Order: sequence, then C-alpha cells, then structure tokens
Amino acid sequence: MWIGATAFWRFAAIRRRRRRGVEDVQRFLTHLAVDKSVAAKTQGLAYNAVALLFKQVLERPLEDVRFARPKRQQRLPVVLTREEVRRLCEAMDGTFGLMARLMYGTGMRLMECVRLRVADVDFGNRSIVVRNGKGGKDRMVPLPERLREPVQIHLARVKAQHERDLAAAAGGVYLPDALGRKYPHAAREWIWQYVFPSGRLSQDPKSGEVRRHHLHESSLQMEIKAAGQRGGLPKRVNSHALRHSFATHLLEAGYDIRTVQELLGHADVSTTMIYTHVLNRPGVVPVRSPVDAW
Repeated sequence: MWIGATAFWRFAAIRRRRRRGVEDVQRFLTHLAVDKSVAAKTQGLAYNAVALLFKQVLERPLEDVRFARPKRQQRLPVVLTREEVRRLCEAMDGTFGLMARLMYGTGMRLMECVRLRVADVDFGNRSIVVRNGKGGKDRMVPLPERLREPVQIHLARVKAQHERDLAAAAGGVYLPDALGRKYPHAAREWIWQYVFPSGRLSQDPKSGEVRRHHLHESSLQMEIKAAGQRGGLPKRVNSHALRHSFATHLLEAGYDIRTVQELLGHADVSTTMIYTHVLNRPGVVPVRSPVDAW
C-alpha cells in the first residue's frame, strides 16, 4: 500500500509544494485515471494509501476529495464447454486432478479448495462446507457423487501421512489464533488437517513449530494452465474458469439464478447475472441469431 503513497509524494514533489494538501491528492488521483489509464481498483488502492499517509504520518485526515474515476468495465468470464472441461480433467491426474474436478463440481474458488479441512467434507450428507469464503461467509455446496469415492481414497492416504507426522512429533496444522487458544490440542487432531496438505513439512515463522501446511495455490494454478495446453484448449484456462463453467453449466441445466447465487456465495445476484450473458440469455429467453433462420 505504501507504494501508492510514495508515488503520490513524488508526484507532489515535482510541483515543488512543501505542504501537500487535498488539491495535490485530487490531481494525483485524476492523473492516474486520465494519464496513466489505471484500473478503478488500482486507483482505489492508491487513494487508500494516500489517505493512510495523511492520517497516520501527516496527521491531517483527508476530507472532501473529488477526482476523476476510471470506468469499471464488466468483462465476460472464460467459460469452458463440458467437452473442454472433460479434456482438461483428463489431462490431469493425482491430487491436482482431484482438486480441479472438485472446483468444477462444486464451484469453489481456488483458495477455498486449497484451504479445505477434513471436518468440512460431510460424506453422510453428501456436502462440503466452505468456511470463511469471500466476505468471511460460510456456505454449503454439494459433494459430487462421482467424486465421493476418489475423495475417500485420497483422505485415507492423507490420514496415513498424518499418523506418520504424529509419530515424528510433527502432526500439527495452522489454526486461527482464537481457535488455537480455545482448543490447544486441536491442531494435531485429524478433523482439522487440510484435505490437500503440502508434500513437505515447514516451520512456522512465528511460533517456530514444524507443521504441514496446505498445498501452495500457485502449484495448482500452474498445473491447470499446463493441462489446458496439453489438452489443446483454445482458451485462457485458469482455476477460475472452472468456477465460471460450474455456474454456466448449472444455468444451462435449468437451475434458477438464486440457487446458483447461493452455491457461488455471491452477496448480490447481479454478480451472478453475468453468466446469463455468457449463455447468450439475457434474463431467461435464449437469443437465436437471425442468420441461423436462413
């Protein structure tokens, strides 16, 4: 965040103003939008950085700042066809293949899948609880029947690894501070372990304790991208494309927009409505090109 504050300081220094004020902030933020053509999110981060600079360092909170804002452009997501999803998954095997299938089958985000814990997989109710998703919310998604047995087999291997870690006095896992204080022994319990643990132990930089963290998300991202290339998919394939495909294919199957909204964890249904544009179905009615009527 302080990078934005530094950029502002240099921008104001060019004008040789000793006392930076609201006018300098307005010029700087407008400069980012008009001259630099930055995204709205980048400009927002810069504003937050400058506001923090004025409040914490200059001890002069910003008030009544007005500036030009870049337009937010809504971009259509990359959606794979069912055949493309099949080709992508066939190009992946092992743990990464299972993770990709789970993301497509449940609509989980990348980090939601990576941070999944054993207690969150409910085989009896055929469901998965997604904890602390975007916005800090929990939600429930269905556990695909096709993946039920592969997940059970995978967890059996993970449990055997966890037992070996316990035998070596290194079977702990990271828990949020409040939970760790309330249940001091929970970090070594099976239900709190990650479903997709790292292949190696690592030392916690704060406590110094040797633990097994979850798989790094970049490894999964790279494998999905590589699988898309191996499968010959003519699209920009990434982990989020699986989530987009999940939502689009549910709508194609006739599920209502509210159901899809809940499964994705969107706070506003307008966010979910983007998939109706991908379907070429504003609202519900399919649109047929007039050239197809020839």
